[in-house]
Amino acid sequence: MTDKIPLRSMPDYNLFGLEGQTYEKAKVAVLPVPYDSTVTYKSGTREGPQAIINASRNIELYSYELESDPSKIGIYTLPSMAPDVSSPENMVAGVKKEIGLILDDGKLPLMLGGEHTITLGALQALKERKKDLSIVQFDAHSDTRQELYGTRYMHATVMARAAELYPDLLQIGVRSVDAEYAAKLDKDRTLFIDDVRELGADGVVSRLLNSTKGSIYLTFDFDVLDPAEMPSVGTPEPNGMRFDEVLQIIRGIGEEKRLAGADFVELCPIPYLHAPDFLAAKLIYLTLGSFAIE
Repeated sequence: MTDKIPLRSMPDYNLFGLEGQTYEKAKVAVLPVPYDSTVTYKSGTREGPQAIINASRNIELYSYELESDPSKIGIYTLPSMAPDVSSPENMVAGVKKEIGLILDDGKLPLMLGGEHTITLGALQALKERKKDLSIVQFDAHSDTRQELYGTRYMHATVMARAAELYPDLLQIGVRSVDAEYAAKLDKDRTLFIDDVRELGADGVVSRLLNSTKGSIYLTFDFDVLDPAEMPSVGTPEPNGMRFDEVLQIIRGIGEEKRLAGADFVELCPIPYLHAPDFLAAKLIYLTLGSFAIE
């Protein structure tokens, strides 16, 4: 047996196919969470983490956009978390425990979903450790129903629960909202797609700085993007944001804010259509490179 590596070997099976990563030295700990038990339309987001990892192994690590190699911060991919399908409350509790361990080790947690419900577990873990925090949500849907189908814990209620933990919440790119929330929403904190287009990237960043405090938790639902670019979602709302719009805003946020954690959720892969998976992986990579991660 020799330690030589074949010339045509595949990249390591982790996010971005990085070689030589260790948990101890990494600044970012990636937790894949293949969970989609409360999905109400097209299921399949449980396949999202694997699709993102597969696509990410083909990304060029040097970013011409950032003029740097974001992977040098150290990014370690943990084994996928086993979903708990007994109840969404139990799944949220499990995520809270796993993210708490990552935070206690001084790592920045990055979750790959899976459905949006998992965000709540991460925020619960952060709440016990970090009080001064705001949430930035990219999403086509407000996800603010108080209850749906007899539960307060699901993908359509997750941001209602999140706001109970951290009231400083800014929603970007919303195109669908329930009537109850629409009647009372704060228009400075819920930016519909028309608001985003009117303000432009700089205006959205300025609004965020005026509406949030402390570091941020970024939760990114891929359905915020237009279905022409991102068809691989469970509920593809038309008239969405474009990749370059999103990236401009994220880079602007990264210049001003510290990142406390992030999740990228609701990718629902379509067999034999790999472009959306690659887009998702690329966006995650550029997001990590847009923030100063200590």
